[in-house]
Amino acid sequence: MNNKLDERASGVFVIAVTPFTDDGRIDEASIDRVVEFYLEKGVSGITVLGMMGEAHKLTSDESRLVLDRYMKRVNGRVPVVVGVSAAGTDPLVQFADEAMGQGAAGLMLAPVPTVRTEEQIYGYFSEVLDRLGDAPVVLQDFPLVTNVNISVGTIRRIVDRYPNVVMFKHEDWPGHNKLSRLLAAEGRKISILVGNGGLYLPQELRRGAHGAMTGFAYPEMLVEVCAHFARGEAEQGEDLYDIYLPLLRHEAMPVIGIALRKEMLRRRGAIASAHVRSPGPRLNAEDHRELDSLNGRLMRRLAQSGASLARAAS
Repeated sequence: MNNKLDERASGVFVIAVTPFTDDGRIDEASIDRVVEFYLEKGVSGITVLGMMGEAHKLTSDESRLVLDRYMKRVNGRVPVVVGVSAAGTDPLVQFADEAMGQGAAGLMLAPVPTVRTEEQIYGYFSEVLDRLGDAPVVLQDFPLVTNVNISVGTIRRIVDRYPNVVMFKHEDWPGHNKLSRLLAAEGRKISILVGNGGLYLPQELRRGAHGAMTGFAYPEMLVEVCAHFARGEAEQGEDLYDIYLPLLRHEAMPVIGIALRKEMLRRRGAIASAHVRSPGPRLNAEDHRELDSLNGRLMRRLAQSGASLARAAS
């Protein structure tokens, strides 16, 4: 099966968590469990070692272990995109080569925070892309975290120069008008998936985005909403999204969001521990009560709506 990423990619490429044991070691058994969980929910692809996958807290050996375990468990059933962003270009290229050698569908690449001008941004991506050869690349635009603002013109310049850039991950915030300009711009068309925890997913899909590359403890909602929009059922998609919105909004909080997502995934049986590596947040009793309340409301609203009931967290 050829899972190489191309410009036609759509749907939900879920950002996978990196599971740890309670004492902070990589939990390989939970990687197996969460892969099956994501696939059961109907995702189109899986993205590993992203920012919400705590990739920056892993050693190089641990990153290779996580990559190897995910690749073996997925076993070609869906495309796997691997986050390879790094401070140094040499280790980035080395790890990218290893990922592609293991069967990755593509590589996700964000700018380093030291580039500022448009020429510096273009120069950085040019240097890296020249060394990645024909490996499919997802260009990640997340200025809230990277502190790098990439203009539509520079994005188009990179896409038109490098045919292996096949997807753009849109996470500018606010960025709806930027998304519209990208979709309307002349030149080679590529897949555009959106992030930001899915906070603006219906509006971005209405503007023409092709899907989502993000995470949520109920990924089946992201899948169903994208499927509704793909079928031309925008109102049904947004109605379903609205039911989940309070929990999604809560989970999207900066800093603590990864701990909330991991706890919900633990409650749903996808991972054994909700441990977040240091430096990272820890949930207290009040945080747990808020999750209880939000999840209880979600279950009640799903039942009242007649929508298919998600498997509840407990």
